[in-house]
Amino acid sequence: MTHLKQGDIAPGFSYKNQKGEIISLEDFKGSKLILYFYPKDNTPGCTAEACNLRDNFQVLKDKGFKIIGVSPDNETAHSKFISKHDLPFELIPDTDKKILKDYGLWGEKKMFGKIRIGALRKTFIIDETGKIEKIFNKVQTKDHAQQILNEY
Repeated sequence: MTHLKQGDIAPGFSYKNQKGEIISLEDFKGSKLILYFYPKDNTPGCTAEACNLRDNFQVLKDKGFKIIGVSPDNETAHSKFISKHDLPFELIPDTDKKILKDYGLWGEKKMFGKIRIGALRKTFIIDETGKIEKIFNKVQTKDHAQQILNEY
């Protein structure tokens, strides 16, 4: 598992988004990027986090941020999630879990007293040059935008 830290160069990626269009980390050079990882579309915590980012999208945009979400769900699931919740940002379907693994976010997690393997929740703020500027290890799903804005 990769253990990334602030100041590291963010692992690059070039993947299809929910519409099948290729996007890459390079596309965001010159902008601050909120790259947030979450376990599954339409689950309570993941929906709360996405909707909180949606509700604060304009404030974040005005501060110079762009947003991409990543989970192991497929394009169809992402498209439905975006449509259902009117999300104004792109989602990457990381079905082969390569981005999750590159960022060290595919691993053991404990839920309801059981340990299982899955996608972990974490957010990376990537600066204009492609370096990791901030890592949110304990994401507050219902108030994640404010959690980010408190640092900026």
